[in-house]
Amino acid sequence: MHTPRPRRTAAVAAAGAAALTAATLAAAPFSGTAAAAGHAAAPVVKAVPAVSGHELVKGAGSPLTTAQCQAQWGINCYSPLQYRQAYDLNPLYRAGVTGRGRTIVIVDSFGSPTIQHDLDVYSKQFGLPSTQVQVVKWGDVPPFDPTNSDHTGWAGETTLDVEMAHAVAPGAHIVLVETGVAETEGVTGLPEMMDAEKALIDKGVGDVITQSFGATEDTFPGFDQKDFSSIENLRYAFKDAERHGVTVLASSGDGGATDSTEDGSDDYPYPVNSWPSADPLVTSIGGTQLHLDATGDRTAPDSVYNDYGAGGGGQSHVFSRPAYQNGERQVVGAQRGTPDVSMAAAVNGGAWVYSSYDPTATGWDVYGGTSEASPLFSGIIALADQAAGHRVGDIHTALYALAKTGKLGGVVDVADGTNNSYDGVTGYTAVKGYDLATGVGTVDAARFVPALALLSPRR
Repeated sequence: MHTPRPRRTAAVAAAGAAALTAATLAAAPFSGTAAAAGHAAAPVVKAVPAVSGHELVKGAGSPLTTAQCQAQWGINCYSPLQYRQAYDLNPLYRAGVTGRGRTIVIVDSFGSPTIQHDLDVYSKQFGLPSTQVQVVKWGDVPPFDPTNSDHTGWAGETTLDVEMAHAVAPGAHIVLVETGVAETEGVTGLPEMMDAEKALIDKGVGDVITQSFGATEDTFPGFDQKDFSSIENLRYAFKDAERHGVTVLASSGDGGATDSTEDGSDDYPYPVNSWPSADPLVTSIGGTQLHLDATGDRTAPDSVYNDYGAGGGGQSHVFSRPAYQNGERQVVGAQRGTPDVSMAAAVNGGAWVYSSYDPTATGWDVYGGTSEASPLFSGIIALADQAAGHRVGDIHTALYALAKTGKLGGVVDVADGTNNSYDGVTGYTAVKGYDLATGVGTVDAARFVPALALLSPRR
Protein backbone atom coordinates (compact mmCIF):
# COMPACT_ATOMS: atom_id res chain seq x y z
CA MET A 1 0.00 0.00 0.00
CA HIS A 2 1.22 3.48 -0.31
CA THR A 3 3.33 5.12 2.20
CA PRO A 4 5.35 8.29 2.17
CA ARG A 5 8.41 8.95 0.11
CA PRO A 6 11.45 8.54 0.23
CA ARG A 7 10.78 5.14 -1.07
CA ARG A 8 10.96 2.53 -3.42
CA THR A 9 13.38 0.96 -5.70
CA ALA A 10 11.73 -2.38 -6.04
CA ALA A 11 8.19 -3.47 -6.77
CA VAL A 12 6.50 -2.46 -3.62
CA ALA A 13 3.99 -1.09 -1.33
CA ALA A 14 4.34 -0.16 2.16
CA ALA A 15 2.98 0.41 5.54
CA GLY A 16 0.22 2.90 5.59
CA ALA A 17 1.61 5.44 8.00
CA ALA A 18 3.11 8.80 7.36
CA ALA A 19 5.06 11.01 9.64
CA LEU A 20 6.41 14.37 8.61
CA THR A 21 9.22 16.70 9.52
CA ALA A 22 8.51 20.38 9.79
CA ALA A 23 10.59 20.77 6.65
CA THR A 24 8.49 18.37 4.64
CA LEU A 25 5.35 20.29 5.51
CA ALA A 26 6.49 22.88 2.98
CA ALA A 27 7.83 20.35 0.50
CA ALA A 28 6.05 18.36 -2.19
CA PRO A 29 3.56 15.89 -0.73
CA PHE A 30 4.34 12.22 -0.60
CA SER A 31 2.05 9.49 -1.80
CA GLY A 32 2.23 6.98 0.93
CA THR A 33 3.99 3.79 -0.03
CA ALA A 34 7.54 3.25 0.85
CA ALA A 35 9.60 0.77 -1.00
CA ALA A 36 13.02 -0.65 -0.80
CA ALA A 37 15.55 -2.01 -3.20
CA GLY A 38 15.21 -5.50 -4.55
CA HIS A 39 17.40 -7.32 -7.06
CA ALA A 40 18.27 -5.20 -10.08
CA ALA A 41 17.55 -7.96 -12.56
CA ALA A 42 14.38 -9.18 -10.90
CA PRO A 43 12.49 -6.73 -8.67
CA VAL A 44 10.66 -8.33 -5.81
CA VAL A 45 7.52 -7.40 -3.96
CA LYS A 46 8.56 -6.06 -0.60
CA ALA A 47 6.56 -4.64 2.28
CA VAL A 48 8.30 -1.67 3.86
CA PRO A 49 7.41 0.78 6.64
CA ALA A 50 5.42 3.84 5.81
CA VAL A 51 7.07 6.13 8.28
CA SER A 52 10.71 6.07 7.19
CA GLY A 53 12.11 9.51 6.47
CA HIS A 54 8.96 11.50 7.28
CA GLU A 55 8.73 12.75 10.81
CA LEU A 56 7.18 15.81 12.33
CA VAL A 57 8.85 17.34 15.36
CA LYS A 58 11.14 14.36 15.70
CA GLY A 59 12.43 14.10 19.24
CA ALA A 60 10.31 16.89 20.76
CA GLY A 61 10.63 17.15 24.51
CA SER A 62 6.91 16.85 25.16
CA PRO A 63 3.68 16.72 23.17
CA LEU A 64 2.13 20.09 22.32
CA THR A 65 -1.49 21.11 22.56
CA THR A 66 -3.64 21.35 19.46
CA ALA A 67 -3.39 25.15 19.60
CA GLN A 68 0.40 25.02 19.88
CA CYS A 69 0.63 22.66 16.89
CA GLN A 70 -1.52 25.03 14.86
CA ALA A 71 0.64 27.98 15.84
CA GLN A 72 3.95 26.25 15.07
CA TRP A 73 3.14 24.01 12.10
CA GLY A 74 -0.33 24.89 10.93
CA ILE A 75 -1.73 21.43 11.65
CA ASN A 76 -3.72 19.80 14.43
CA CYS A 77 -1.96 17.27 16.68
CA TYR A 78 -4.06 14.98 18.86
CA SER A 79 -3.55 13.02 22.05
CA PRO A 80 -5.16 9.65 22.85
CA LEU A 81 -7.46 11.46 25.27
CA GLN A 82 -8.87 13.50 22.38
CA TYR A 83 -9.32 10.34 20.33
CA ARG A 84 -11.19 8.72 23.21
CA GLN A 85 -13.66 11.59 23.27
CA ALA A 86 -13.97 11.75 19.49
CA TYR A 87 -14.79 8.04 19.16
CA ASP A 88 -17.08 7.99 22.23
CA LEU A 89 -14.92 5.43 24.02
CA ASN A 90 -15.25 6.77 27.57
CA PRO A 91 -18.69 5.20 28.26
CA LEU A 92 -17.19 1.80 27.44
CA TYR A 93 -14.27 2.33 29.80
CA ARG A 94 -16.63 3.39 32.59
CA ALA A 95 -18.50 0.12 32.02
CA GLY A 96 -15.25 -1.85 32.36
CA VAL A 97 -14.86 -2.56 28.63
CA THR A 98 -11.15 -1.93 28.05
CA GLY A 99 -10.13 -4.97 25.98
CA ARG A 100 -9.29 -6.92 29.13
CA GLY A 101 -8.71 -10.60 28.43
CA ARG A 102 -8.23 -10.03 24.69
CA THR A 103 -5.06 -10.04 22.60
CA ILE A 104 -4.05 -7.76 19.72
CA VAL A 105 -1.36 -9.13 17.40
CA ILE A 106 0.79 -6.54 15.60
CA VAL A 107 3.11 -7.63 12.79
CA ASP A 108 6.16 -5.57 11.75
CA SER A 109 9.57 -6.36 10.30
CA PHE A 110 12.58 -5.81 12.61
CA GLY A 111 10.47 -4.25 15.38
CA SER A 112 11.83 -1.84 17.99
CA PRO A 113 14.28 -2.63 20.81
CA THR A 114 12.75 0.06 23.02
CA ILE A 115 9.06 -0.67 22.51
CA GLN A 116 8.26 -1.52 26.14
CA HIS A 117 10.02 1.56 27.50
CA ASP A 118 8.41 3.77 24.87
CA LEU A 119 4.91 2.46 25.58
CA ASP A 120 5.48 3.02 29.30
CA VAL A 121 6.51 6.64 28.71
CA TYR A 122 3.57 7.19 26.33
CA SER A 123 1.10 5.74 28.80
CA LYS A 124 2.44 7.73 31.75
CA GLN A 125 2.31 10.98 29.79
CA PHE A 126 -1.42 10.63 29.18
CA GLY A 127 -2.39 8.93 32.43
CA LEU A 128 -3.07 5.54 30.85
CA PRO A 129 -2.23 2.20 32.44
CA SER A 130 0.61 0.55 30.53
CA THR A 131 0.76 -3.09 29.54
CA GLN A 132 3.44 -5.71 28.95
CA VAL A 133 4.26 -6.11 25.27
CA GLN A 134 5.03 -9.72 24.42
CA VAL A 135 7.63 -9.78 21.64
CA VAL A 136 7.76 -12.77 19.29
CA LYS A 137 10.63 -12.95 16.80
CA TRP A 138 9.95 -14.87 13.59
CA GLY A 139 12.49 -15.75 10.93
CA ASP A 140 15.99 -14.33 10.68
CA VAL A 141 15.61 -11.06 12.59
CA PRO A 142 18.96 -9.24 12.67
CA PRO A 143 20.17 -7.24 15.68
CA PHE A 144 18.68 -3.76 15.62
CA ASP A 145 20.95 -1.15 14.04
CA PRO A 146 19.91 2.47 14.73
CA THR A 147 22.01 3.64 11.77
CA ASN A 148 20.09 1.40 9.34
CA SER A 149 17.17 3.32 7.82
CA ASP A 150 15.24 0.11 7.16
CA HIS A 151 15.46 -0.77 10.83
CA THR A 152 14.54 2.69 12.11
CA GLY A 153 11.74 3.00 9.58
CA TRP A 154 10.12 -0.20 10.79
CA ALA A 155 10.79 0.81 14.40
CA GLY A 156 8.77 3.96 13.80
CA GLU A 157 5.97 1.89 12.34
CA THR A 158 6.15 -0.53 15.26
CA THR A 159 5.94 2.29 17.79
CA LEU A 160 2.93 3.84 16.09
CA ASP A 161 1.14 0.49 15.87
CA VAL A 162 1.65 -0.46 19.50
CA GLU A 163 0.81 2.93 20.98
CA MET A 164 -2.34 3.42 18.87
CA ALA A 165 -3.70 -0.05 19.68
CA HIS A 166 -3.04 0.53 23.37
CA ALA A 167 -4.64 3.99 23.28
CA VAL A 168 -8.00 2.48 22.30
CA ALA A 169 -7.84 -0.84 24.20
CA PRO A 170 -5.68 -0.18 27.27
CA GLY A 171 -6.69 -3.46 28.90
CA ALA A 172 -5.78 -5.66 25.95
CA HIS A 173 -2.66 -7.79 25.80
CA ILE A 174 -0.35 -6.89 22.91
CA VAL A 175 1.77 -9.41 21.02
CA LEU A 176 4.33 -7.78 18.73
CA VAL A 177 5.64 -10.07 16.00
CA GLU A 178 9.03 -8.95 14.70
CA THR A 179 9.87 -10.66 11.41
CA GLY A 180 12.85 -11.03 9.14
CA VAL A 181 12.73 -10.09 5.47
CA ALA A 182 13.81 -13.17 3.54
CA GLU A 183 12.88 -13.41 -0.15
CA THR A 184 10.66 -16.26 -1.35
CA GLU A 185 9.81 -16.54 -5.05
CA GLY A 186 9.99 -12.83 -5.74
CA VAL A 187 8.22 -11.73 -2.56
CA THR A 188 10.19 -10.32 0.37
CA GLY A 189 9.01 -10.18 3.97
CA LEU A 190 5.38 -11.08 3.33
CA PRO A 191 5.85 -14.88 3.50
CA GLU A 192 7.44 -14.60 6.93
CA MET A 193 4.63 -12.33 8.08
CA MET A 194 2.00 -14.81 6.89
CA ASP A 195 3.89 -17.76 8.41
CA ALA A 196 4.05 -15.97 11.75
CA GLU A 197 0.37 -15.08 11.70
CA LYS A 198 -0.69 -18.64 10.91
CA ALA A 199 1.55 -20.07 13.62
CA LEU A 200 0.06 -17.78 16.26
CA ILE A 201 -3.49 -18.47 15.09
CA ASP A 202 -2.88 -22.22 15.30
CA LYS A 203 -1.57 -21.78 18.84
CA GLY A 204 -4.66 -19.82 19.84
CA VAL A 205 -2.73 -16.58 20.26
CA GLY A 206 -4.51 -13.41 19.21
CA ASP A 207 -8.10 -12.27 18.74
CA VAL A 208 -7.36 -9.56 16.18
CA ILE A 209 -4.39 -9.02 13.86
CA THR A 210 -3.49 -5.57 12.55
CA GLN A 211 -1.27 -5.13 9.48
CA SER A 212 0.16 -1.73 8.55
CA PHE A 213 1.85 -2.92 5.39
CA GLY A 214 0.98 -3.95 1.87
CA ALA A 215 2.04 -4.24 -1.74
CA THR A 216 0.39 -3.08 -4.96
CA GLU A 217 -1.56 -5.97 -6.49
CA ASP A 218 -0.19 -5.16 -9.95
CA THR A 219 3.43 -5.64 -8.82
CA PHE A 220 3.10 -9.27 -7.74
CA PRO A 221 4.82 -11.89 -9.94
CA GLY A 222 2.56 -13.10 -12.75
CA PHE A 223 0.09 -10.23 -12.55
CA ASP A 224 0.70 -9.12 -16.14
CA GLN A 225 -0.32 -12.61 -17.29
CA LYS A 226 -3.40 -12.47 -15.04
CA ASP A 227 -1.77 -15.15 -12.92
CA PHE A 228 -2.71 -14.24 -9.36
CA SER A 229 -1.24 -17.35 -7.77
CA SER A 230 1.54 -15.43 -6.01
CA ILE A 231 -1.12 -13.57 -4.03
CA GLU A 232 -3.38 -16.58 -3.65
CA ASN A 233 -0.47 -18.58 -2.25
CA LEU A 234 -0.04 -16.02 0.55
CA ARG A 235 -3.66 -16.14 1.76
CA TYR A 236 -3.27 -19.19 3.98
CA ALA A 237 -2.99 -17.15 7.18
CA PHE A 238 -6.24 -15.33 6.45
CA LYS A 239 -8.07 -18.57 5.65
CA ASP A 240 -6.77 -19.95 8.93
CA ALA A 241 -7.96 -16.82 10.74
CA GLU A 242 -11.44 -17.25 9.30
CA ARG A 243 -11.58 -20.85 10.56
CA HIS A 244 -10.52 -19.77 14.05
CA GLY A 245 -12.67 -16.65 14.32
CA VAL A 246 -9.72 -14.23 14.35
CA THR A 247 -10.37 -10.76 12.94
CA VAL A 248 -7.77 -9.59 10.40
CA LEU A 249 -7.27 -5.90 9.53
CA ALA A 250 -5.03 -4.04 7.09
CA SER A 251 -4.32 -0.42 6.23
CA SER A 252 -5.85 0.62 2.90
CA GLY A 253 -2.81 2.72 1.97
CA ASP A 254 -1.82 6.38 1.71
CA GLY A 255 -1.84 6.90 -2.05
CA GLY A 256 -5.51 7.56 -2.63
CA ALA A 257 -6.78 5.59 -5.61
CA THR A 258 -3.25 4.79 -6.82
CA ASP A 259 -0.19 3.03 -5.41
CA SER A 260 3.49 2.35 -6.04
CA THR A 261 4.73 1.11 -9.42
CA GLU A 262 6.88 -1.99 -9.84
CA ASP A 263 10.23 -0.22 -9.53
CA GLY A 264 8.96 1.89 -6.67
CA SER A 265 9.91 5.16 -8.35
CA ASP A 266 6.40 6.51 -8.83
CA ASP A 267 2.69 5.80 -8.59
CA TYR A 268 0.59 4.18 -11.28
CA PRO A 269 -1.16 6.80 -13.46
CA TYR A 270 -4.44 4.93 -13.06
CA PRO A 271 -6.38 3.39 -10.16
CA VAL A 272 -4.81 0.34 -8.47
CA ASN A 273 -5.20 -1.38 -5.12
CA SER A 274 -2.97 -3.16 -2.63
CA TRP A 275 -2.85 -6.48 -0.80
CA PRO A 276 -3.58 -7.52 1.94
CA SER A 277 -6.08 -4.65 2.26
CA ALA A 278 -7.92 -5.81 -0.88
CA ASP A 279 -8.24 -9.39 0.32
CA PRO A 280 -11.91 -10.30 0.93
CA LEU A 281 -10.93 -12.02 4.19
CA VAL A 282 -9.34 -8.83 5.53
CA THR A 283 -11.17 -5.78 6.86
CA SER A 284 -9.68 -2.82 4.99
CA ILE A 285 -9.19 0.27 7.18
CA GLY A 286 -9.20 3.59 5.36
CA GLY A 287 -8.45 7.09 6.58
CA THR A 288 -10.36 10.15 7.70
CA GLN A 289 -9.44 13.58 8.99
CA LEU A 290 -10.73 14.48 12.43
CA HIS A 291 -11.58 18.10 13.27
CA LEU A 292 -11.40 18.33 17.06
CA ASP A 293 -11.15 20.92 19.78
CA ALA A 294 -8.84 20.64 22.79
CA THR A 295 -11.13 18.18 24.58
CA GLY A 296 -11.73 15.95 21.55
CA ASP A 297 -15.19 17.18 20.61
CA ARG A 298 -15.77 17.60 16.89
CA THR A 299 -15.76 21.11 15.47
CA ALA A 300 -16.84 19.72 12.08
CA PRO A 301 -17.80 16.30 10.67
CA ASP A 302 -15.01 13.93 9.66
CA SER A 303 -13.69 14.31 6.12
CA VAL A 304 -11.53 12.17 3.84
CA TYR A 305 -7.84 11.95 4.72
CA ASN A 306 -6.15 13.87 1.91
CA ASP A 307 -3.27 16.10 2.93
CA TYR A 308 0.26 14.65 2.95
CA GLY A 309 -1.05 11.48 1.39
CA ALA A 310 -4.61 10.26 0.97
CA GLY A 311 -6.63 7.30 2.19
CA GLY A 312 -6.34 4.31 -0.12
CA GLY A 313 -9.43 2.92 -1.78
CA GLY A 314 -10.87 1.53 -4.97
CA GLN A 315 -11.59 -1.68 -6.83
CA SER A 316 -9.32 -4.71 -6.53
CA HIS A 317 -7.73 -5.95 -9.76
CA VAL A 318 -7.52 -9.46 -8.32
CA PHE A 319 -10.59 -10.23 -6.21
CA SER A 320 -14.21 -10.25 -7.34
CA ARG A 321 -16.98 -8.72 -5.27
CA PRO A 322 -17.55 -10.72 -2.07
CA ALA A 323 -21.10 -11.52 -0.99
CA TYR A 324 -20.99 -9.05 1.89
CA GLN A 325 -20.63 -6.22 -0.66
CA ASN A 326 -23.52 -7.31 -2.86
CA GLY A 327 -25.57 -4.49 -1.41
CA GLU A 328 -22.90 -2.07 -2.65
CA ARG A 329 -22.69 -3.43 -6.22
CA GLN A 330 -23.55 -0.06 -7.71
CA VAL A 331 -20.40 1.33 -6.10
CA VAL A 332 -17.89 -1.53 -6.26
CA GLY A 333 -19.10 -3.15 -9.49
CA ALA A 334 -17.94 -6.73 -9.98
CA GLN A 335 -14.80 -6.30 -7.87
CA ARG A 336 -13.90 -6.22 -4.19
CA GLY A 337 -13.98 -2.59 -3.05
CA THR A 338 -11.88 -0.95 -0.34
CA PRO A 339 -11.88 0.39 2.31
CA ASP A 340 -14.53 -1.18 4.51
CA VAL A 341 -14.41 1.37 7.34
CA SER A 342 -12.15 4.27 8.31
CA MET A 343 -10.38 5.83 11.29
CA ALA A 344 -8.13 8.83 11.91
CA ALA A 345 -5.22 9.04 9.45
CA ALA A 346 -4.68 12.63 8.31
CA VAL A 347 -1.37 14.28 9.08
CA ASN A 348 -3.33 17.45 9.84
CA GLY A 349 -4.85 15.74 12.84
CA GLY A 350 -2.01 13.32 13.47
CA ALA A 351 -1.24 11.43 16.65
CA TRP A 352 1.47 12.07 19.20
CA VAL A 353 3.81 9.10 19.58
CA TYR A 354 6.86 8.61 21.82
CA SER A 355 10.00 6.72 20.73
CA SER A 356 13.62 6.23 21.82
CA TYR A 357 14.90 3.56 19.38
CA ASP A 358 17.01 6.23 17.67
CA PRO A 359 19.39 7.63 20.34
CA THR A 360 19.92 10.75 18.22
CA ALA A 361 16.22 11.62 18.14
CA THR A 362 14.53 10.45 21.31
CA GLY A 363 11.24 12.11 22.10
CA TRP A 364 7.77 12.89 20.75
CA ASP A 365 6.74 12.69 17.11
CA VAL A 366 3.49 13.22 15.18
CA TYR A 367 2.27 10.54 12.77
CA GLY A 368 -0.60 10.14 10.35
CA GLY A 369 -1.61 7.68 7.65
CA THR A 370 -3.70 4.54 7.50
CA SER A 371 -0.94 2.79 9.45
CA GLU A 372 -2.42 4.73 12.33
CA ALA A 373 -6.01 3.86 11.40
CA SER A 374 -5.58 0.06 11.40
CA PRO A 375 -4.15 -0.28 14.93
CA LEU A 376 -6.75 2.19 16.19
CA PHE A 377 -9.47 -0.08 14.82
CA SER A 378 -7.76 -3.16 16.25
CA GLY A 379 -8.47 -1.62 19.64
CA ILE A 380 -12.15 -1.30 18.72
CA ILE A 381 -12.24 -5.01 17.84
CA ALA A 382 -10.58 -5.96 21.14
CA LEU A 383 -13.29 -4.02 22.98
CA ALA A 384 -15.99 -5.82 20.99
CA ASP A 385 -14.38 -9.19 21.73
CA GLN A 386 -14.52 -8.45 25.44
CA ALA A 387 -18.09 -7.19 25.24
CA ALA A 388 -19.17 -10.31 23.34
CA GLY A 389 -17.25 -12.67 25.59
CA HIS A 390 -15.72 -14.29 22.51
CA ARG A 391 -13.97 -13.41 19.26
CA VAL A 392 -16.15 -11.48 16.84
CA GLY A 393 -14.25 -13.02 13.91
CA ASP A 394 -14.67 -11.78 10.34
CA ILE A 395 -16.77 -8.66 10.87
CA HIS A 396 -17.69 -7.88 7.25
CA THR A 397 -21.28 -9.15 7.30
CA ALA A 398 -22.02 -7.47 10.64
CA LEU A 399 -20.29 -4.24 9.60
CA TYR A 400 -22.31 -3.81 6.41
CA ALA A 401 -25.51 -4.74 8.22
CA LEU A 402 -24.82 -2.16 10.94
CA ALA A 403 -24.09 0.46 8.29
CA LYS A 404 -27.68 0.12 7.09
CA THR A 405 -28.90 1.05 10.59
CA GLY A 406 -26.73 4.17 10.67
CA LYS A 407 -25.97 5.76 14.00
CA LEU A 408 -28.17 3.29 15.85
CA GLY A 409 -25.56 0.65 15.09
CA GLY A 410 -22.65 2.99 15.76
CA VAL A 411 -21.64 3.45 12.12
CA VAL A 412 -21.16 7.14 11.30
CA ASP A 413 -21.34 7.99 7.62
CA VAL A 414 -18.66 10.28 6.19
CA ALA A 415 -20.45 12.19 3.43
CA ASP A 416 -18.98 15.68 3.29
CA GLY A 417 -18.00 15.60 -0.40
CA THR A 418 -14.23 15.44 0.11
CA ASN A 419 -12.24 12.91 -1.93
CA ASN A 420 -9.07 10.82 -2.03
CA SER A 421 -7.76 11.95 -5.43
CA TYR A 422 -3.99 11.91 -5.25
CA ASP A 423 -0.84 12.18 -7.37
CA GLY A 424 -2.79 12.98 -10.50
CA VAL A 425 -5.17 10.01 -10.23
CA THR A 426 -8.83 10.88 -9.74
CA GLY A 427 -10.11 9.14 -6.67
CA TYR A 428 -13.47 8.78 -4.97
CA THR A 429 -15.77 11.14 -3.12
CA ALA A 430 -17.29 10.72 0.33
CA VAL A 431 -21.03 10.59 -0.30
CA LYS A 432 -24.05 9.28 1.56
CA GLY A 433 -23.74 5.55 2.15
CA TYR A 434 -20.83 3.33 1.18
CA ASP A 435 -18.09 4.89 -0.94
CA LEU A 436 -14.55 4.02 -2.05
CA ALA A 437 -13.09 6.92 -0.08
CA THR A 438 -14.08 5.90 3.47
CA GLY A 439 -16.09 2.67 3.11
CA VAL A 440 -19.16 2.68 5.35
CA GLY A 441 -17.67 5.61 7.27
CA THR A 442 -16.32 5.60 10.81
CA VAL A 443 -17.63 4.54 14.23
CA ASP A 444 -19.19 5.77 17.44
CA ALA A 445 -17.64 3.13 19.69
CA ALA A 446 -20.16 3.36 22.54
CA ARG A 447 -22.83 2.15 20.10
CA PHE A 448 -20.74 0.19 17.62
CA VAL A 449 -18.95 -2.08 20.08
CA PRO A 450 -22.06 -3.56 21.76
CA ALA A 451 -23.88 -3.74 18.41
CA LEU A 452 -21.01 -5.62 16.80
CA ALA A 453 -20.80 -7.95 19.80
CA LEU A 454 -24.52 -8.67 19.53
CA LEU A 455 -24.30 -9.51 15.79
CA SER A 456 -21.27 -11.78 16.20
CA PRO A 457 -22.34 -15.24 17.39
CA ARG A 458 -19.95 -17.44 19.31
CA ARG A 459 -18.02 -19.75 16.99
